[in-house]
Amino acid sequence: MKLRGRNKVSPNFSMSSMTDIVFLLLVFFLLTSPAIRPEALDLLLPSANGKTVKTKNTSVSINTRSQYFIDGKRIKESQLEKKLQTTLGNVQNPTIVLKAAQGVAIEKAVKVMDIANKNKYKIVLAVKPE
Repeated sequence: MKLRGRNKVSPNFSMSSMTDIVFLLLVFFLLTSPAIRPEALDLLLPSANGKTVKTKNTSVSINTRSQYFIDGKRIKESQLEKKLQTTLGNVQNPTIVLKAAQGVAIEKAVKVMDIANKNKYKIVLAVKPE
């Protein structure tokens, strides 16, 4: 008398559980990857070719009373562009550092940026670190 078992063992391997695990890992990494990215400013950093070039940085400050200062000296708004042209006239790669006080109207800062753009000056906005 030959007895046969009811349970047969299948020699095939089922990949369904493996695909579920891979799918869950994929979803996990897709959801967490934007949270890993640090919040930072995109800055264009100067490149160096082994030689140092001295550039003149001119500071333009705007205080809360909308008064303009170039390198610490007060100047009228109407004379701003002319004074910047004389200061940076023969400088190679001139740069303006714009320091605007908190609460200054954006139009005042945009005026300096417009002058820099028109005369092909580089401009950097100075901020207070947190």
